[in-house]
Amino acid sequence: MGAKIIKDPVHGYVEVGEPFLPLLDSPILQRLRYIRQLGFSYLVYPGAHHTRFEHSLGTMHLAGVMARQLGLPAREKALVEAGALLHDIGHGPFSHAIEPLAEEYLGRHHQDVAPLLEHGEIPGVLGAMGTDTGEVASLIQGTHPLSGIIHGELDVDRMDYLLRDAHYTGAPYGTVDAHRLIRNTFLMDGRLVLAETGVHAAESLLIARTLMRPSVYFHHVSRIGEMMFQEAVMAHVGENPAEGIGALLQADDSACMQALLASPDPVAQGLSRRIYERSLFKRALQVGQERVNTARMAKCSPFERRKEIGRKIADEAGIPPSCVMVDIPPFPGDMSLSVQVRHQHKAVPLSEVSPLLHTLNETRRGQWRLGVYTPAEFRVEVGEIAADILHVRPLTTQEPLFL
Repeated sequence: MGAKIIKDPVHGYVEVGEPFLPLLDSPILQRLRYIRQLGFSYLVYPGAHHTRFEHSLGTMHLAGVMARQLGLPAREKALVEAGALLHDIGHGPFSHAIEPLAEEYLGRHHQDVAPLLEHGEIPGVLGAMGTDTGEVASLIQGTHPLSGIIHGELDVDRMDYLLRDAHYTGAPYGTVDAHRLIRNTFLMDGRLVLAETGVHAAESLLIARTLMRPSVYFHHVSRIGEMMFQEAVMAHVGENPAEGIGALLQADDSACMQALLASPDPVAQGLSRRIYERSLFKRALQVGQERVNTARMAKCSPFERRKEIGRKIADEAGIPPSCVMVDIPPFPGDMSLSVQVRHQHKAVPLSEVSPLLHTLNETRRGQWRLGVYTPAEFRVEVGEIAADILHVRPLTTQEPLFL
């Protein structure tokens, strides 16, 4: 049968070797053709309909390039490429949009792929490559010595999704010199280390991640879509969220949306209809962490806590609870704490040779936004009530209302 050559808009031609074709054609991977890479970002960027399937192909391609750069033996190269191809099979519909609910009610993360790898021909295919499902799962979960290739701050997963997301959204911020970064990566004492000549390429990736957050990944319209979707899902699953969410996680985007549109619950049906027709809620309140108690907000991130706050706001405004969505994203962590750079014959943290890193991490913290969303007709009243209930500090003359 031979290898398969696939034309990719980001990397050109991607070669899938013959041993990997059964993985490529497996139902569990083909499902990713119907999972959007960026969830509800298509509501902002009409071109953002690219899928987890093509991202998985691109990640496998870059993993192969990295494996050759590192001089890995054939068995380890096959392991890394297989892990890269399969790394996203745990995603539910609309990618990260449903994941907070899966984590909260099922304790499940999209990297928890071990049970999925036991399906069909996958164990046999991996065995023929000289690896097994346990080793691939540990690579994807970040516990394998080679996990840094697809599971780290400067991994090929991030390289591909930044390039791909920038391509399909048209956002000019995702430029990454992936091949220079790969060419300057090597193994030192069994761990991935960056040559000092690759620091600028690493900085370009970290800059791209920082700039893509507010413009794409945390764009307020995308966040509104996610919050409406999560509310619709929870209304649909009713009093047995674990079972209902577990069932929806097996669906693709279209099947999930059709289930919500046909839901017997009127809230689920109404919200999903609004998403489908892009009749979205509006921002009643959006503030940064300098105007809220961050320690208190960190405890309010789970859905049930956000729902409780939304219910209080709605009750005071005299509107249905489903008309108020409270969005409290996780606070961004620091980038590149684990990246090591070879500097004068020793490995040092990237922060010691990159003056940009501290600035970028400060910028990421400044990008965090709490949002409260509601139909346009309730926007002013809900905003005032939400600011009071959430103890939002008054706006100073230097601070814009919306960013």
